[in-house]
Amino acid sequence: MHGGEILIPILIPLGFFLMIFGVIYLYKKENLAMIEKGMNPKNQPDRPVPYKNLKWGLLLVGSGLGLLIAFMLDQYILPKNRDYHDDSVAFIYFALLAIGGGLGLIRSYSVEKAELLNKRERTEI
Repeated sequence: MHGGEILIPILIPLGFFLMIFGVIYLYKKENLAMIEKGMNPKNQPDRPVPYKNLKWGLLLVGSGLGLLIAFMLDQYILPKNRDYHDDSVAFIYFALLAIGGGLGLIRSYSVEKAELLNKRERTEI
């Protein structure tokens, strides 16, 4: 090993450790600042837990549908030129995975927004 190559096995774990330490330190500092202001750091009034589960469910369903569509495109629609096909078809899987996941998150947002509007209308009446 020459001069700079010896630093790689030392700096990568050190950087990883410092990153984890920094995240935990800032999280604890934020919680202490919230406690000093009289706020409860454990109380998250933004979104109930069922909406979180809905979001994850729709994200996974959308991602699964994206992968299924990519598989169908790969097997039945795209040409089977093996030189091109083996190396370059992976982008379709990643693209449709992202598109399906994004559509799932958009659907989750629309369901949450509709529920929030219904709840607001019921309280105004």
